[in-house]
Amino acid sequence: MLSYLADFEDVFGPLRLLRYITVRTALAALTALFLGFVIGPMLIRKFKELKFGHGYVDDRTGHLGATYFDKKHTPTMGGLIIFISVFVGSALWATPNIWVFTSLFVYAALTVPGFRDDYLKVVHKNRNGISSGEKITWQSLATLGALGLLLWHPDSATKIRELWVPFVKHAVIAPMPWWLLLTLIYLWIVGFSNAINLTDGLDGLAVGCTITVALVMGVMAYVAGNVLLSEYLLTSHVAKTGELTVICGALIGGCMAFLWYNSHPAEVFMGDTGSLALGGLLGVMAFMIHQPLTLVIAGGVFVMELLSVVTQVSWFKYTKRRYGEGRRVFLMAPIHHHFQKKGWPETKVVLRFWVLSLGCALASLATLKLR
Repeated sequence: MLSYLADFEDVFGPLRLLRYITVRTALAALTALFLGFVIGPMLIRKFKELKFGHGYVDDRTGHLGATYFDKKHTPTMGGLIIFISVFVGSALWATPNIWVFTSLFVYAALTVPGFRDDYLKVVHKNRNGISSGEKITWQSLATLGALGLLLWHPDSATKIRELWVPFVKHAVIAPMPWWLLLTLIYLWIVGFSNAINLTDGLDGLAVGCTITVALVMGVMAYVAGNVLLSEYLLTSHVAKTGELTVICGALIGGCMAFLWYNSHPAEVFMGDTGSLALGGLLGVMAFMIHQPLTLVIAGGVFVMELLSVVTQVSWFKYTKRRYGEGRRVFLMAPIHHHFQKKGWPETKVVLRFWVLSLGCALASLATLKLR
């Protein structure tokens, strides 16, 4: 919105800087960071007054959840800190277009079921929150809404039907049939939404890894929106997607502010309010800039967490059916709890997973030059 102030550069010369995506990305990050620091303490204080904590140790973690301090009454719904910071930062500094609108639509649409899930848990003391069916319904509606917008708008109707993969300098499928497009974008939005939700089990783990992935997506969005860079690097050029860099900047700033309060020992948890929406946002942005498989590389920690749960559940069911006794691959899933069971302190698990996330981010950026 404030990007339009660049039209008044004849009144105040420095306003011309707002024409540059890099400048507005930095401003979006600083705005989100500042907002997060301002509203964070207020929301945390309000959550504590309302007693918005689970009031119990989650069965998935058992005694591990209280190994170092009592987490039962730590307030949740902290994802609202990220949501407000990112949404305001993006709305202020990103020039509106179909790519920006779709991203924020998915982000807002998935914040709703996450908030409802946390509300049921902390207010009604319902450990299960919303049903899996309701959660999938919300995620499906968000996916259908996003795809409908992208296929309807002339700026995106054609480009969204191209499928690009790393290491190849042209689209491998163009145009994609509607059923394949729907299937893939659904898998990415829902898959990463659930993956970050599963990763959000230790103080600072999910949000720290989100920062590195958002940094990669910001670079990729900038390259995709710049015709010279995309031609030089032999990647897909998607006009106007450079504005998604601004959203990524706001996301980094908002997550940094939240990490300040979520670092061990956490003063607040993001809950499903944050994790479901963050994964959906990253998933839809990756698809719009033609980097879906790059997101799989950059988000390697999220993928590892998701696969650990799928593997654990599948193997347990198979062995129970085959041998009459369920067996486990990991001591506990998601895999970060496996390492806790092995005796790693929570802070060591988080820091080592951050290192892995950074390594995955660097590997994904390397794909830009390998074509």
